[in-house]
Amino acid sequence: MRAERAERLRGVLRAHGVPALLITGAENVRYAVGFWWSEFQLQAAYALFFAEHEPVVFAPAGSYHQMPDQAPWIPHWRIARSWMGGTVSEGAAAEEAKLFADGIAAELSERGLVGEPLAVSEFDNRAIEALTAQDIEVRAGLPLLMESSRIKTQDEISCLKMVASISTNAFMQALESLRPGVLQSKVAREVKRASEEAGAEFGASKVMAGPLAFERGISGSDRRLEYGDLAYVLTCGTSFLGYTACLYRQYVVGRSATAQEQGLYSELHDRMDTVIGELRPGSSTADVAAHFAPASKFGFADEAELLTIEYAHGIGLVNVGSRFVHYNYPIINRQWSLRYPEEIEEGMVIAVEGIEGQHRGGGVRTESMVVVTADGPELIDHFPRDEILVAGAI
Repeated sequence: MRAERAERLRGVLRAHGVPALLITGAENVRYAVGFWWSEFQLQAAYALFFAEHEPVVFAPAGSYHQMPDQAPWIPHWRIARSWMGGTVSEGAAAEEAKLFADGIAAELSERGLVGEPLAVSEFDNRAIEALTAQDIEVRAGLPLLMESSRIKTQDEISCLKMVASISTNAFMQALESLRPGVLQSKVAREVKRASEEAGAEFGASKVMAGPLAFERGISGSDRRLEYGDLAYVLTCGTSFLGYTACLYRQYVVGRSATAQEQGLYSELHDRMDTVIGELRPGSSTADVAAHFAPASKFGFADEAELLTIEYAHGIGLVNVGSRFVHYNYPIINRQWSLRYPEEIEEGMVIAVEGIEGQHRGGGVRTESMVVVTADGPELIDHFPRDEILVAGAI
């Protein structure tokens, strides 16, 4: 997997005429060179990846002397230069930024790349200005990473199937933990722990119930579960070798769902199945997006009000500044996909999610992960999704 990802990324660099890519973000570096560290701050470490040379990893202080023998396939190690996100004095930050740029320029010069463009991803303005001061032509690097990670290797698909399987343990725990009188936060902790006990590198979960379940309660909001609450549980951010789940399941607490609630969920489930059915090679993101509910269905004025709650998104290791959910190409919604369609390709892994309900009246939610195969969409999460699940029945 490590070799296949690196070769894919080299191919993208060659295709764009860019000989080198400077990247930060532990998961992005992990994608390129196959090595990861526990990241406490962006730019504390980074890597220089080449189309025709072995990479150089600029390791974080505190781990620099431990890393080389743990990752013997990386031949070149340097100490990273960091201004701690700008929390140091202006003079110290300026000095560190110059040392950072000097180090990059020296590596480029050693490989005969003076005057060649350098793609850069996830660095701040100070870093870009320091590189430019070295007469380095800086180009956007994130689109190259996203292009490389658009199609998953078989091993990457296996990792995503593994984290979907791990989520089965998490959703089973939710069945046991969702009970009248229990705080949402307690359920989320128990679901997270169940993921980690099942083999997750990191477990993650949130619970939204009752009036907080439509659209989505404020992050960190908490309440005590009441008898009869509709509640959804997510495992988004739960990871295996850096590959994360993005899944929701829907529950009702303490009783069976009413016919009205089942009807609401059936409407949502059928709509998501229709969306999933379009995820086949040769379809476009416009074909897929046409089946999502329009904003007007919920009384919203703008399709932007449905971003991240009624849409689909690629998922993989590459991310934009967050370890928890790794959005990849394509992002599919009515907000832009109808006007700017992209092709659905074999090997994409796409999470599909939607919502039904009313403000402060509660709602239902579901999300599944899909591999696009030559024969069409393949669901890779197997925990029941066809109906509202009854938890904590009295």
